[in-house]
Amino acid sequence: MRNLSAVGALGATALVLTGCAGTAPGRDATDDGLRIVATTTQLADITSEVVGDAATVTSLLEPGSSAHAFDPGPSALSALASADLLVISGAGLETWLDSTVEASGFTGTIVDTSAGLELIPAEDDPHEGHDHAEEEHAGEHAGEHAGESAEEHAAHAEEEPAEEEGHEGHDHGAFDPHVWTDPANAIAQAEAVRDAVIAADPEADIAASAQAYLTELHELEAWMRASIEQVPVAERLVVTTHDTFGYLERAFDVQVVGTVLPSLDDSADASAAHIDELVAEIRETGARVVFSENAIDPQLAATIAREAGVELRQGEDALAADALGVEGSPTGTYIASQIHNTTALVTGWGAEPLPVPGSLS
Repeated sequence: MRNLSAVGALGATALVLTGCAGTAPGRDATDDGLRIVATTTQLADITSEVVGDAATVTSLLEPGSSAHAFDPGPSALSALASADLLVISGAGLETWLDSTVEASGFTGTIVDTSAGLELIPAEDDPHEGHDHAEEEHAGEHAGEHAGESAEEHAAHAEEEPAEEEGHEGHDHGAFDPHVWTDPANAIAQAEAVRDAVIAADPEADIAASAQAYLTELHELEAWMRASIEQVPVAERLVVTTHDTFGYLERAFDVQVVGTVLPSLDDSADASAAHIDELVAEIRETGARVVFSENAIDPQLAATIAREAGVELRQGEDALAADALGVEGSPTGTYIASQIHNTTALVTGWGAEPLPVPGSLS
């Protein structure tokens, strides 16, 4: 198998996680075309739509599973071992990836779909006290290793010692990794996948499927914007389970009042003091709803909603934040999940979204 030039640099470290591999909805596993593995459910769906029938796409994560806590099983390692491309979300999301790549023996190309995006700095950086010199060094590291194969990246990772005990490589948690909550970023990710597939297999017939999907993503972005604009800016108040919607906030003039878990990581804990502060913020701002998330137990969110005296959206009404739902569900694809989330937010704010375009429904 050829080692193809990577589309981005990998910046992830190894931690312990849960899940298994599965073929993306609508894609039969065959020996024809490229074999592509995507780390998250969102990326697996985006990649599947871009490549059409020209490649086999496998998701490392199952529906409803968060990338913050993933433990690769034998099926995940087997899928990686035979893959030509590994499509990652990047921005520090897959902290477990280096060890997984090494354990699988993957020798293909890593495609970092967040490379080139305008990332949001993390306010709750787990490495407190890191300075700008460290951020500059991380940027230099990415620049030095852009275009590497997995083998070359692993070799450099071994050469560069961990900067903190228990944290390998250069994953400083410096950025919010939830880039897909802004559809403009999903468009850039789809374009990165398209370009990587064409570079890997110039004969792959994906032009029509890629263009059709990019058109749908642009229509999705326009619909989301017009629907959210039905609500006055001052009333676009969001309380969610963890800090997932920073890119949505930036793109659509939404205000995240607070989160049940005060972290970008959905495995974090909330102190009693934080809960009291969040309840007070909800009352002070007049936020109407606490939105739970599909990959996180809603019990704590329910407690906060009850104490604040506001509505809780949970179950089928929960937001699809870190993962898509099962195939055929209202959140089973990236586009469907964004329609679901936008509808939940807008109706939670007391308005109605615009009719969904027929091309998206």
